Amino acid sequence: MSERMTQQRNGAPAPIAGAPAPIEFYFDLISPYGYFASTQIEALAARHGRTVDWKPVLLGITVMKIMGMKPLMETPLKKDYIAHDKPRMAQILGVPFREHGLSGHSSITAMRAFVWLKARDRTLAVNFARRIYARLWVRGLDITSTEAVVEEAGALGVDGAELRAALDSAELKQALKQAVDEAVAKGVFGTPYFIVDGEPIFGVDRLWMLEQWLKDGRWGRRTLF
Repeated sequence: MSERMTQQRNGAPAPIAGAPAPIEFYFDLISPYGYFASTQIEALAARHGRTVDWKPVLLGITVMKIMGMKPLMETPLKKDYIAHDKPRMAQILGVPFREHGLSGHSSITAMRAFVWLKARDRTLAVNFARRIYARLWVRGLDITSTEAVVEEAGALGVDGAELRAALDSAELKQALKQAVDEAVAKGVFGTPYFIVDGEPIFGVDRLWMLEQWLKDGRWGRRTLF
């Protein structure tokens, strides 16, 4: 099987001879900072002639299970800072944001749906991820249930019955697990996390670093203030 066919089948952007590698964007739909990055990354990449390969990761695995840390909003001291930081980050980026106040919510079903959609149509999968992000972080609605996931996918023309059947399959559960395992093997620990030309960059507040690399292809002195 050719590299082009392999890339198309697993949902990644098909490579074009001589074109630079895509930016790997690791995200979890439950992350507000992942949401902020999702509103910026495609335009940033386009400015430098790059594509973006959206890749799933689960914070419940990397942060809580592997790193042994609590969620941000359950961490003393840090939670107060984050509560202050999220709305100002939205203002800085000029994007809508709502603090939903939900508890016990999960992105696992939505992330499985993303994996399933990406294997079929990358653009559709990205549009789905954007809808889920907006559902949680703009409209303030839960994304946990299968019904919520099917509703957002259905708005994009996805067959609900087919998606429901896929979400119940062991094959899809394993596909997401494999994707997360691959992310962990690359050192991905949070979101948003970017890998470009082998360079790892973490955080929406480091998008300037990503842009510098895309512009110059090297790390040089930069005046920050």
